[in-house]
Amino acid sequence: MDLKDKVAIITGARRGMGRTHALVLAKAGAKVVVSDISEKDCQKVVEEIKKGGGQALAIKCDVSKKEEVDEMVKKTVEEFGKVDILVNNAGIAQFKPFLELTEEEWDRTLDINLKGYFLCAQAAAKEMAKQKSGVIINIASVAMGQQGIGFPNIVHYCASKGGIAAMTEALAVELAPHNIRVNTIAPGMIETPMIDPIKKDLKTMEAMLARLPMRRVGKPEEVSNLVLFLASEASSYITGSTVVIDGGWLAG
Repeated sequence: MDLKDKVAIITGARRGMGRTHALVLAKAGAKVVVSDISEKDCQKVVEEIKKGGGQALAIKCDVSKKEEVDEMVKKTVEEFGKVDILVNNAGIAQFKPFLELTEEEWDRTLDINLKGYFLCAQAAAKEMAKQKSGVIINIASVAMGQQGIGFPNIVHYCASKGGIAAMTEALAVELAPHNIRVNTIAPGMIETPMIDPIKKDLKTMEAMLARLPMRRVGKPEEVSNLVLFLASEASSYITGSTVVIDGGWLAG
């Protein structure tokens, strides 16, 4: 799973899974663009990569804004000459009962979690199409629907993640003639800041762990290793797929 001479953009990379995606891909040889809403935080990840002997660039980007996404891709090409890999990882999750959810909260979640993926995928794919190769990896969630498990208080988040899975299938078909592969990763409970509200509620946390066959929360690096596999030629015949990584949650 060698990514030498490959150029990867990771959104939402200042912390959590995005950070470990950046570190793992850099360790595999990729030149990495670390992108998020805080350039200062992104720069810290860049320094980690450089200390390990890798190459990286920090770029501030709000994925819900087309002009910022286009600028991110432009700067990537100016710095590294191309785009080989896009990891759409930026996302937000706000716990709110459906009957109290505002239109603004719905819009903000869909703008970042779904429209942001569209904008980034389109901008990156335009560059990938020029070289007739590329990989797009979309990070969704087991809360994407059609899995037989409902998730209360995050209906807007669930809708966005379900949209990602559907978009992935459509993009895989449309971009295949350009030799661009598109896949989704659907993590379960992973040790990131996003699950902090759950961890604070001991009863809820215990109930969640009880339904996990592996009886533990996943590590960000475990998801990043799957990102590496899908980004590499080791997965050259995989496209349009949603790969679940959840410690057996859905199976249980």
